[in-house]
This record gives sequence, C-alpha cells and structure tokens, in this order.
Amino acid sequence: MPTDRTTDFLRELLVRQLTTWLPAALQRSRRATVALAWTGADGGGAEAALRVVAAHADQVRGRRVTVLVLADGASDLPTRLGPVEAELPAEVAVHLLPGAPQQLPVAVKAAGAAGSPLFTFLDLPDAVPPPLLTAAANGRAGEVLLHAGNGARDALGAAGFPLVAEVTPVFGAHGAGGVIAFGSRSDRSLEAVRDALWAVGADLGVRYLDPADPQAAPVDVAGDPDPGPLAGELLAELRRGGPRPVTELRRHALTATVYRAADANRALAHLLDAGDVRRDRESGRLAGDEMITLAR
Repeated sequence: MPTDRTTDFLRELLVRQLTTWLPAALQRSRRATVALAWTGADGGGAEAALRVVAAHADQVRGRRVTVLVLADGASDLPTRLGPVEAELPAEVAVHLLPGAPQQLPVAVKAAGAAGSPLFTFLDLPDAVPPPLLTAAANGRAGEVLLHAGNGARDALGAAGFPLVAEVTPVFGAHGAGGVIAFGSRSDRSLEAVRDALWAVGADLGVRYLDPADPQAAPVDVAGDPDPGPLAGELLAELRRGGPRPVTELRRHALTATVYRAADANRALAHLLDAGDVRRDRESGRLAGDEMITLAR
C-alpha cells in the first residue's frame, strides 16, 4: 500500500504533468483523452486531474476531452467526483469505470481515442501488463506516466515508446517508493516531466535514485545540483559513443540519469572549463547541433 507521502507525491506530479500536457494536446487536436488507472484508493488523484481540466475550460471549449477513470478500490469515488464534474464544460465527458486497470485497452478503444492525444496515468503495485502499455501508446499519439515496480523501462520500450525516463523517489526515512517512469515520443514532454519531478521533489523533500544504479547516492533536487556526477556520466557517454551533438547529450541526461536537460548544459560547461571536452564554436551559448568531442 502506498504511504501518504507517496500518494501526495503522485498527485502533485500528475497535476503538474497534466497541466503541461493538456494545453499542448488541445493545440494540435480537437479531441484528447485522459486515462487514469490504479489499484486501491487513488488519494485524490482523479479529483485533482478533473480540476486541471476545469482550469483549462477556455481551451477545452469547441473541442472534446474524455476522461476515463478506472479504479477497483474507491467505492466513494462517484460522490467525490460529483462536485468537480459540475464545474466542467459540456465538452468534457467523464467515464467512471469501477474495476481493474486491466480494462484500460477496452476503455481507450470505446472512447474513440485512436489517432488523437492520449495521456495515461497508471499507479500499479508490481509489473505492468504489456497490453496496458500498448493501449497507452495509442499508436503514436500516447504518453504515459507510470508508478510501478522495477522493469518499467524495458516494458515501455517494448510497448513502442522511443523515449523513456525513470527515477526511484526516496521519501526520507520511509525509503524508496517504487519507480516513476515516463514514456513519450517528444523531447519537450520528456523535459517537462523531468522538470515536474524536480519541482515536486523540491517541494516535498523527495530525493531521487537512478533505478539502474541503486548503489549511487540519492540526488537532492532542492536548488542547483553539483554538476560533477552528471559531468562524469556525460564524459563516459562520449567515451562510449564518440563525439555527440549537445541535443543528444541532453537527451541522454533525461533518459539515462535522474537529471534535467538544463543540468546537462551546466555539466557540459563544467567539462569545457576543465578542458575535458571541446566544442565546435569558441564561445557563445551551446547550440543543440553543436558537436562535443573528448579533448583527450
């Protein structure tokens, strides 16, 4: 069972990412779908998500937004969601589907989500069944925010998400709280979820571990981190793969470490100052297409 701190963390992360995703989705499509699925109590996540949709009522009008809520352990959810639903514009349809999250593929198909933006939030205790992630991929139009056990990266990759980021949140003395993973096809979305993770972590006092390196020290995300550890990782990546453009090194930071894209810029500046790497241009802001090469 999730602790109160885990529940608060997940709710705040969901709100921040949905706040970024929804306006962008409605700019590129006249319809969008939000799917929320979990086992046990949702801790207010569905209510918080509906409030995000209500807050964007001006952008929703003239479009169609469908919200799917799949829960198997929240019998009071209809009563809790009623007042929030009353605030929603007529273009928003909310479908509460009591039962296991395994119904997600059927629910997404019935909602007519194919070909349009789909944001899926999954809070599951263990491994995620592949059909759920395939449904969340929605062809090439889906993004998924996932809280589960280990193995999320491989599962998301197998479901067709080319960009995957994951962290293990550490809640002080309460220990680690599973794995948070995000699957997308958009670098911008990947940057947004990483920024959201850091903002929520700083607000709630949560640190992060890299699931691929559990022996490393947790990263404190309050304030600006020491660029040294990420600089070392980027240096190792350059040794493995040779010269790389700044864009690829930023993406590596997002997909293979717990750091943000902005931290990659700071780490590269650290390496340049130390003389460990060279850049194409002698000065100025690092451009995305600028090649970074080992100096020695």
